[in-house]
Amino acid sequence: MPGRLEGKVALITGGCSGIGLAAVELFVAEGAKVVAADVQDAKGAILQQRFPDTVRYIHCDVMVEAEIAAATALAASDFGGLDILFNNAGHGGAIGGVEETDVKAWDDTFALLVRGPAIGMKHAVPLMRARGGGAIVNTASIAGLQAGFGPLAYSAAKAAVIQLTRVAAAELSPMKIRVNAICPGLIATSIFGASFGMPREVADQMAAQIEEVAPRFQPVPKAGLPADIAQAALYLASDASAFVSGTHLVVDGALTIGPRSAWSPDSVSPILEALGITPEQAQAMQDARKAAQAAG
Repeated sequence: MPGRLEGKVALITGGCSGIGLAAVELFVAEGAKVVAADVQDAKGAILQQRFPDTVRYIHCDVMVEAEIAAATALAASDFGGLDILFNNAGHGGAIGGVEETDVKAWDDTFALLVRGPAIGMKHAVPLMRARGGGAIVNTASIAGLQAGFGPLAYSAAKAAVIQLTRVAAAELSPMKIRVNAICPGLIATSIFGASFGMPREVADQMAAQIEEVAPRFQPVPKAGLPADIAQAALYLASDASAFVSGTHLVVDGALTIGPRSAWSPDSVSPILEALGITPEQAQAMQDARKAAQAAG
């Protein structure tokens, strides 16, 4: 049975680790040829050795337009064109609040997380038009939807990615080029440790810790894994989403569905908490109310 991406060519930025690597592996399994663009050359060489016929690695810093252009050109020269762009490369960006943020770090964060995807689309679109259409998937974040899930610069940049996705979809969808975004929640990758300046090896170890504790912090009692985001990217890249463009898909284990009190029996609503009512007192109040109702 043909894969869902049979005959397609994809470019995945940040393709050598985390979500990007999971997407490369899944897209190849579904029949695609993939250009994996990243700055991790050693990992890129290993990845290309694993899939010598279906994957090409290229060093690509998405903050450098010439390197993005080279990555799209590689898709055309080695695989004949480009059908899918997964703008996934990123990191935690500038640390600090409004008063503390370093201006250069802020600019670098937006260059990586917002300008990078925009330039990726710029160079991918001509190749997609030549193929009669295509699909673009941008990695955003739940930090772009609500406060409290990321640093200031990162959160603002990811909100910009969501709006970039909408505006680009308005322009490109009539050309049969669909544009959508994914908003991951707490995913077990190295991005959290790396955003705090940890060495790659230490950040990778933190990813394992996140996988262990994450199920306790969201309604779905399962750790979010790179493979979960890769599956979402596959849907948005494939013909299964042919009527979907200009939207964002939240993949977060229902983390943003509401306050902890909405799903955890060990929590009370923020209102009750402000009144000093404990979970035990709240449960006693509910039990008393049920008993009164039962008594008629």
